Amino acid sequence: MTRQHPPFKIRRLEPHDVAIYRELRLEGLKNHPESFGTAWEEEIEQPDSWWTARLESNTVFGGWSDGSPLLGVAGFYVPGTAKQRHKGILWGMYVRPDARGTGLAASLLQRVIEQARPLVEEIRLTVMASNAAAHRLYSAAGFESYGLERKALKVGDDYYDDLLMALPLQRQ
Repeated sequence: MTRQHPPFKIRRLEPHDVAIYRELRLEGLKNHPESFGTAWEEEIEQPDSWWTARLESNTVFGGWSDGSPLLGVAGFYVPGTAKQRHKGILWGMYVRPDARGTGLAASLLQRVIEQARPLVEEIRLTVMASNAAAHRLYSAAGFESYGLERKALKVGDDYYDDLLMALPLQRQ
């Protein structure tokens, strides 16, 4: 018997969503510092204008289920330089613990892929090498690993390796 997944509402976050985005992002940074390239201590100090600019300069999707608070987010951006515009970057993926295993992460990922398909030739991401659940999610969506960055992050005295993954969208 398969687990029923609630219907999710996935939409791009807008500047009026800044407070709920900030809350969820800071939760992820605080509870999983090894999973993000920036630190809670850095982002907690940022003014609302910084958070608003982040939502305006990136595509950040949020996910909800049946009147819930914001349960998950996934960010996407395309580098601005001419030589790098062929690839998009998936960043800042985070799903609250009580929404994990529900299909929300896969729904957010599919929304990013739909957004990216007409814009770029491939999507790239980095994921903590020891995060098996994230590897399964990304692999199931077609991402393939192309490298490993050893000691990519240092949190306290601990080092974390990042797996580099890419999803080709357009064949040359």
